[in-house]
Amino acid sequence: MQDFTTGKIGRQIFRFALPMLIGQMFQQLYTFVDQIIVGNFLGKEALAAVGASFPIIFTLIALVIGLASGGTIVISQFFGAKDFFRVKRAIDTLFIILAVASVILTIVGLLFSEDIFRLMKLPDELMNEANSYLKIYIAGLFLFFGFNGVAAVLRGLGDSKTPLYFLILSTILNIGLDLLFIIVLGWGIEGAAYATLIAQGISFFVAIIYLNNNHALIKFNLREFSFDRKIFKQSLRIGLPTGLQHTFVALGMMALMGIVNTFGTDVVAAYTAAGRLDMLAVIPAMVFAQALSSFVGQNMGAGNITRVKQGLWRTLIMTLAVSAFMTTIVILFKYPLMGMFTEDTEVIRIGGEYLTIVTSFYLIFTTMFIFGAVMRGAGDTIVPMFITLFALWFIRIPAAIFFSRHLGETGIWWSIPCGWIVGMILSIIYYKMGRWKTKVVVQAKA
Repeated sequence: MQDFTTGKIGRQIFRFALPMLIGQMFQQLYTFVDQIIVGNFLGKEALAAVGASFPIIFTLIALVIGLASGGTIVISQFFGAKDFFRVKRAIDTLFIILAVASVILTIVGLLFSEDIFRLMKLPDELMNEANSYLKIYIAGLFLFFGFNGVAAVLRGLGDSKTPLYFLILSTILNIGLDLLFIIVLGWGIEGAAYATLIAQGISFFVAIIYLNNNHALIKFNLREFSFDRKIFKQSLRIGLPTGLQHTFVALGMMALMGIVNTFGTDVVAAYTAAGRLDMLAVIPAMVFAQALSSFVGQNMGAGNITRVKQGLWRTLIMTLAVSAFMTTIVILFKYPLMGMFTEDTEVIRIGGEYLTIVTSFYLIFTTMFIFGAVMRGAGDTIVPMFITLFALWFIRIPAAIFFSRHLGETGIWWSIPCGWIVGMILSIIYYKMGRWKTKVVVQAKA
């Protein structure tokens, strides 16, 4: 566990973020390799089917991810205030929420998956494979929430190294099972879904065994779990806006996927592969933002606003440097990178076009994310939610519709930085207003 309320700020944030960064890279690596195997051994149709499933998966889990982030912030603030009794109660409450939500979302997803695909105008030739993949993935949501819930709680306690070990285990298992199920056993796209489900399940149960034997605050014993209504309300106040934000963002991704789907299989496949590369490239910004939120949460709990501001600027400098490097790499090697997923020249061309446009604006995306992390770490999640939704629903989606009518699929790619620019400007303005300083959940002990 890491106490962020004292010590050298830049070094603390970097050391805390580094295991998370490696962990996220591993987490993305298995979906990255998963799609490389799918694209090369099952074809561009299967690659497109997997890509079409992700906006639906994100929509189903988005609200719960937001609620979990609220629980994580509450945990980090209680930990910063050295209130360990409520830290334990907050952890129990979070896991109960995740368990109930996983059951509800599994039922909803299994019942309505095909209807959602049709609503998104998925090409008919992709329907069967996409629906099969999605249903298997949804059946494992309980394992997904459990695995990611453990990682979220540990980060709230300032421990980013232990989740890394579990992520590495999950990644190795997933890649190995992909090779076995798809190449050796010939299970097709269903094999990719089963590989993910089994890998996360094994890693989750290994995490439970490890924590029950080695951690003072996290114990998985259903008979001893206690639900705290007050802490739940606090988590809800912080997490619900973020959850609603994630939900509307996910719905926006579905709307954008619906626009992409109208351009056919080649564009869907290119969007899937380029989007995966894009996600890898922006991970540093997202991870440093997570680290900064935990840093801000503890220091707000300790009543140290000056340290929070210093953390913002040090994190921003580090992250902008990494983002500039990622921009250079992706633009220089876009075609070889796309070639890892498919040999189809048209898919590679379209994906390269996407990467050229979107990666040119990574510094904007990074700045937007880092400023938003300060507000969320302080417990002020409502305004950042509205900023994100405005940038998406009033800027990006209308721009995608308008530009795609005049520029084809290229117009969809240009809509992405349009939303980022507006989101960055609004986030900086709100940070300067300073209202986020009054949203802390707990006050420092005298």
